[in-house]
Amino acid sequence: MFTGRPKMLAGAAFVAAAALVLTGCSAGDDTAGSGSTGGLSIDVPDVAMHSAMGDMEKELNIVAWSGFVEPAWSDQFTADTGCTVNRRVAGTSDEMVQLMRTGDYDLVSASGDASLRLIAGGDVAPINLDLVPNFGDDIVPGMKGQIYDTINGKSYGVPIGRGANILQYNSEVVTEAPTSWDVAWEADSPYAGQIIGYDAPIYIADAAVYLMAHQPELGITNPYALDQTQLDAAIKLLKQQNKIVSEYWADPAAQITSFMGGTTNLGTSWEILRKLTGDEKFKSVLPAEGSTGWSDAWMIGAESKSPNCAYAWMDYTSSPEVNGAIAMNFGMAPANAAFCSLNDEAAAHCDYFNATDEEYFEKVWFWTTPIEQCIDGRTDATCTNFQQWTDAWLTVKS
Repeated sequence: MFTGRPKMLAGAAFVAAAALVLTGCSAGDDTAGSGSTGGLSIDVPDVAMHSAMGDMEKELNIVAWSGFVEPAWSDQFTADTGCTVNRRVAGTSDEMVQLMRTGDYDLVSASGDASLRLIAGGDVAPINLDLVPNFGDDIVPGMKGQIYDTINGKSYGVPIGRGANILQYNSEVVTEAPTSWDVAWEADSPYAGQIIGYDAPIYIADAAVYLMAHQPELGITNPYALDQTQLDAAIKLLKQQNKIVSEYWADPAAQITSFMGGTTNLGTSWEILRKLTGDEKFKSVLPAEGSTGWSDAWMIGAESKSPNCAYAWMDYTSSPEVNGAIAMNFGMAPANAAFCSLNDEAAAHCDYFNATDEEYFEKVWFWTTPIEQCIDGRTDATCTNFQQWTDAWLTVKS
């Protein structure tokens, strides 16, 4: 099972893992748009929250995506606090979860599809936001109180950045700018054989987003809350698409090569990948149906041996300057909107990645691990979990 995007040029592999099974779950009263809710109500381990800052420990062990912890800003943090930063780069969300469960790491830069597993497993602690002064009004609204990191009214994540899975196309071939995902999903697409899809079970949610708009009778209101009938419909659509795709991508470098080499002329992408092609003929759009996306947040280990250093790091990296540096280094929208006003370069970056455009991100459903309890608020149905998604995805590829 692969959960989480392969980080920039990391070349992640898919591995099998057990399904997430949670109990006593119900959604909050707001299930529209990006999937933000009043916070999930769910039975989770009672992990103590850090109550007050104390003396800094000597070191800080972090599991992070490539590009999130770099000497350009970690050296200054060490100089300021005395906390030596030890970084472990992970390639997938599964790897992050496994590493955090060892108890050897203080912090993780978790994506939304790993967060629920970490919270439900008692591997991370709730965040005392009073100890993170930079988590304030400048944090974009769409990264607060999300369904994947706010449980029982408690926050478990300090946001870092976000991005959408957009439709990229070669404008020299796709001469009429698309406004819908139909050119990537329908059997009669004029670009059949030139379409690229995402190679992961979580891609099932992309099919679900399309079905929400085009087959409303299915009753899908959250692409990560699919009962068996809804999952079957998504798999049917994916099998239909399988006949018209040229290839699937997991490695960002391979996706860029596919577009630049002409094998692919249309398909799912990230804004940073389009930018890295270095060719203006490649355009992108967030289609009318909306899309899936990803959002990352710092989470503190339940067994952190350096909680003071960890909180200091979360606050330090939430400042406009450092949060912006991380966002620019990776290629995503920053969590701290104040970064966008620092200078012209920052403003251009924020504009390119739609950083403060909440209307844009209201159409994005951020990755959330599917669980048996329906996070769309249904109590009269059983939803499918990620192991079922993984098994179903294999039938698409076979």
